[in-house]
Amino acid sequence: MTITEKLIHKTHEASFSLQKVSDSRIKKTLAELAAEIEKNIPQLIKANKKDLARQDKDNPKNDRLMLNEERIRAIAKSIRQVSKLPNPSGKILEKKVLYNGLQLQKISAPLGVIGAIYESRPNVTFDIASLCFRSMNACVLKGSRDAEDSNKAAIGIIKKVLKQNRIDPDCINLLPSDREAVQHLFTAEKYIDVIIPRGSNELIQYVRKNSLVPVIETGAGVCHTYVEKDADVDKAVAIVVNAKITRPSVCNSLDSLLIDEAIAKKFLQRLMPEFKKFNVEVFADGKSFNLIGNYPLKQKASPGDFSREFLSLKCAVKIVKNYNEAIEHIRKYSTKHSEAIVSKNKMVCERFLDEVDAAAVYSNASTRFTDGGEFGLGAEIGISTQKLHARGPFALEKLVTEKWVIRGKEQIRE
Repeated sequence: MTITEKLIHKTHEASFSLQKVSDSRIKKTLAELAAEIEKNIPQLIKANKKDLARQDKDNPKNDRLMLNEERIRAIAKSIRQVSKLPNPSGKILEKKVLYNGLQLQKISAPLGVIGAIYESRPNVTFDIASLCFRSMNACVLKGSRDAEDSNKAAIGIIKKVLKQNRIDPDCINLLPSDREAVQHLFTAEKYIDVIIPRGSNELIQYVRKNSLVPVIETGAGVCHTYVEKDADVDKAVAIVVNAKITRPSVCNSLDSLLIDEAIAKKFLQRLMPEFKKFNVEVFADGKSFNLIGNYPLKQKASPGDFSREFLSLKCAVKIVKNYNEAIEHIRKYSTKHSEAIVSKNKMVCERFLDEVDAAAVYSNASTRFTDGGEFGLGAEIGISTQKLHARGPFALEKLVTEKWVIRGKEQIRE
């Protein structure tokens, strides 16, 4: 039996003891974990620097990989928020008495053992571990080689706190970062109840196609913002700049900007100086390419640029004739993550919110808000773009399934 198989089996066994841990002890353990993370900020940064040192300095994924004191304190804050959220397991969802006297209850129950596979971002190790633990799910975590030292440091802190609270530390395990571990994860259908991939579209599709364990997807983002002809230009510029430059390496950042031709010239004249401050590279369609003028970081867009999740300071730009053309473009290229319209016309905004099929749809706001913490859900496992089980920020409330409990008095079916 390989190391990976042993870890998976241990996690499966530990999942049963986790069901016996009281809610108060789980909350106390999470609060202590947050404090322990803050105590270990220097150690986490030191481990993270080892990971960063192995990367190409120009790799746009480095922003996702990097930990600093501010981000580590944000992780601790998020875990404290999770500890205060109600346990989603054990809730009575429905109850009734049948004609024959059988008493039925439908209750929420933990999924069991969750397998998570993710890329680069070491904060995800803490996010998923805390969410699974709060909902009484055990978990096996498969991070990427990029973040190996950071993830090992994180799991060490987690296991230390679990032991201090007399909880089986095998309820949360980190698998080796090699590819062999992935195959064992995919074939552990007797021991793992669901796998949740978080990362690039390539990773997500690979997991979907190869896993024997059921998969809940968290999707890649190709996020649009449509600046409609009745938009307040200055406010629209602020929204677009925020959506593009605040954290370009994350999935809720802007990828494609659509501009109504009625205000395209005025809008681009205001926007491009702001983009230039941050060296945003623009992939422009024919009309916008000409209107942008001598902007130094522009090039003509190819059709494939409008289906790209850039994850960097790059943006596709297209001028559309009207609302209908904007909607048609979004339907063609959207990954159904986060889509936005900017307009003073309330009726047009409401049409957009009704007609656009995405996990999160916005009027007059930045797509950067699509986040479990921002939505008041605590941390998140990812943003789900599928329609089964969970959609949008995949957070604590969705880490459960349902279970029927039937109490009888010797009834038999005739």
